[in-house]
Amino acid sequence: MTGVRATVRLQFHAGFTLDDAVKLVDYFADLGISHLYASPLLAARPGSTHGYDTLDYSRINPELGGREALARLVARLRARGMGLILDIVPNHMAVGGSGNAWWEDVLAWGQASRCAHMFDIDWNPPDERLRGRVLLPFLAEPYGDCLENGTLRLRHDAADGSFACWHYEHRFPICPDHYADLFADADGSPDAVLARMAPDSPEGRARLHALLERQHYRLAWWRTASDLINWRRFFDITTLAGLSVEHPDVFDAVHRTVIDLYEDGLIDGVRVDHIDGLTDPHAYTSRLHRALSAAAPRRPPEAPSNTPLYVEKILAADEALPADWPIDGTTGYDFLEQVDLLLHDQRGADALDDLWVWGAGGATSFREEEQAAREVVLNDTLAADLARLVHVLSGLARRDPRARDFTPPALDRVLRQILIRFPVYRTYDEDSAVLHTVCQTVRPTLVPAQQPVLDWLERQLGPGGPAEAIACFVHLTAPLAAKSVEDTGFYRYGRLLSRNDVGTHPGHFGGTVAAFHAANIARQRDWPRAMLATATHDHKRGEDARARIAVLSELAQEWVRVATRWSEFNAPLRHRVATRSGPCTAPDRADELILYQTLLGAWPIGDSPLEHRITPDFHDRIAAWQVKALREAKRHTSWIDPEPAYEEACGAYLAALLSAHPENRFPWMVDAFANQIAPAGALNGLAQTLLRLTSPGVPDLYQGCEFWDFSLVDPDNRRPVDFPARMAALAESADVGSLLPHWRDGRVKQTLIAAVLRFRATYPALFADGAYRPVRVAGTRRQHLLAFTRVTEGTTMLVVAPRLSAALMPDPANLSCPAMLWRGTTLDWDDAPAGPWRSLLHPDRIIDRAAMLDLAMLAGGAPLDVLVSG
Repeated sequence: MTGVRATVRLQFHAGFTLDDAVKLVDYFADLGISHLYASPLLAARPGSTHGYDTLDYSRINPELGGREALARLVARLRARGMGLILDIVPNHMAVGGSGNAWWEDVLAWGQASRCAHMFDIDWNPPDERLRGRVLLPFLAEPYGDCLENGTLRLRHDAADGSFACWHYEHRFPICPDHYADLFADADGSPDAVLARMAPDSPEGRARLHALLERQHYRLAWWRTASDLINWRRFFDITTLAGLSVEHPDVFDAVHRTVIDLYEDGLIDGVRVDHIDGLTDPHAYTSRLHRALSAAAPRRPPEAPSNTPLYVEKILAADEALPADWPIDGTTGYDFLEQVDLLLHDQRGADALDDLWVWGAGGATSFREEEQAAREVVLNDTLAADLARLVHVLSGLARRDPRARDFTPPALDRVLRQILIRFPVYRTYDEDSAVLHTVCQTVRPTLVPAQQPVLDWLERQLGPGGPAEAIACFVHLTAPLAAKSVEDTGFYRYGRLLSRNDVGTHPGHFGGTVAAFHAANIARQRDWPRAMLATATHDHKRGEDARARIAVLSELAQEWVRVATRWSEFNAPLRHRVATRSGPCTAPDRADELILYQTLLGAWPIGDSPLEHRITPDFHDRIAAWQVKALREAKRHTSWIDPEPAYEEACGAYLAALLSAHPENRFPWMVDAFANQIAPAGALNGLAQTLLRLTSPGVPDLYQGCEFWDFSLVDPDNRRPVDFPARMAALAESADVGSLLPHWRDGRVKQTLIAAVLRFRATYPALFADGAYRPVRVAGTRRQHLLAFTRVTEGTTMLVVAPRLSAALMPDPANLSCPAMLWRGTTLDWDDAPAGPWRSLLHPDRIIDRAAMLDLAMLAGGAPLDVLVSG
């Protein structure tokens, strides 16, 4: 078995177990995959559909089949020369509910717990009532109401003799030091203890309250979390508590099973979830690399000794991955952004800007939308996290004669300005340039009295500053970026939704061929084994939905007319509703424009009657997306404070749009326009697939995306995959050319993937070590083609892919472009090998050097190919 050549990401849960994956190994091997890339497999909360809510790091999730099923899967993988990469979650684990032994030990014993340092808990928070205690904001109602209505109740576990207070599924242990008092007051009988504490009487409630007030935690209504929580969460999710893996013993406890699995040959590498959530990513990756390397010599002979190590990291537009991390690279969001930019026509930006300003009522740029979202998040969901940072800085200021007059409100005001403008998820180690640049940007907005506060904050939060302050700062900037950009801004800013996805930067509209080549050359030089992704379990919409929506950048003026016409046509369906914040129209134009683009991207095209394609299931998928999108945007409604009137009106509007009523012409209007742009969208989809398969790096395939991927945000993108259909299609052994007339069913995409991945398996060195060389396209259509080679001694592979595909006028019958289109367009490549050149996508196609340079292989066909010489 060789190194990682191509991966496929699989989402495991009780409905898709490790044994289910065993049945797919032969299919993935035949497709050309070298490694399965598994979602988290360690024991998670029962019923978890994703595995990121780990309860127990010591065992494989029994719902997935346990270690025995993993061994069966790996045995089958080994039989096909394949490996397994495991997604691990060192940043956080599930809390609340019950079953987390570490967390419950902290609740029982407080700061004296052996596990107290495992979680990032502030035992000295701003609120004095929480000093030495953990806030537990898990109550469905205010504490007093829960006490009064009996939803807080003491229970005794006869198996281990423990007492705990329960609130629905939540277990709150009672400190064992209090057991003696409980029994003394109840004549030593557990039943008598429970009877005395029963909340059915005022006396029982008073005794239960007194007992709870003695504990190392404070029970609270879930709404208090944003204002008072004194422990780090994963973003704003109160059921996921941050871990302190910077402590060596915590690192060992979290990773012991992972290292054992690697040593035993049951995994071959890891993917680290949310690396920016860790206090010191460089120290963490170094420690993990050392641990895996130390275990490598003890691996079974049939297991590879190389140790692929990837990190989930979202990079800013001009941000580079730290070069000193001992890893293979990111999981590929940066590539998604590079190829996505390539598919967008910058010339459409102005017209779409105008449409969006008309729709959004004044929002003019994503940067403005992001900064507004940052203010909302800081004021609401992350208010306690900001208060914690201000508290830490205030303590430092009091001990500094130069800063002791900087009051907490003064620090808060300047700190907010820094955070609102912070352009990256976080800074690292000795990196001072980002913080300094932000401070320089903030400076002109401050009054003279705030200037020294800014100077002092820059010293505290930059290199050499107090470790506690820096850690607290980076633990705020990362979730602030995620919640403001991905989980708010992307749902507020709808200029063009194909530019709103994880890892993208919506303020940048279109890219260039030169920029794409430069990014590939840099990756080949710096991170040649990095993953390349265009679809993930976290994407906002499927890779082919984005590719179709991207066509609107070329047809911007026409889309303005179409969207405006649709809005006017559907105006009678919009409702004037009364909400808590005042009357409004539902949906407003911003939400309406976002909905239209979503419908276009996900619209099922085909030859069957429209009423057979616009099914109840399709409506339900869009409706579920709509509720999530409206709440994430936090404009008229939100997860914390849903606005039923607005949501119901938007839902009614959607139902009316998709109604099969004979007088409703709107579905046919969408269908006509979707079919108009679908051929260009399909070419975009094939282009981004081809570029992912051939660019420097390791292509990652998200489950099911061998066929067209028109999914929406999770949970839609995690629906069950019809693998039997994909297996049957692959068994047909067709070629790309023969399937182009049937492009709508998606088999052509799978065949393209198989053709290139099988070639990668035969020539691994060409992709692992082969030079990347841009090839210049000259002539009238030079902006619509991208070409490059991968070269090793004796072998040259030429990749030609289309971009800005609407201008290529693809035929809806087979995606072919008019032969005359390429007249005057050539490859400007003086030292091209003589050939002959054979096509990977059209096995019967062999051409000479002259025909290759004149792009003869594109004449009258789909404008993409992979040619090999040598």
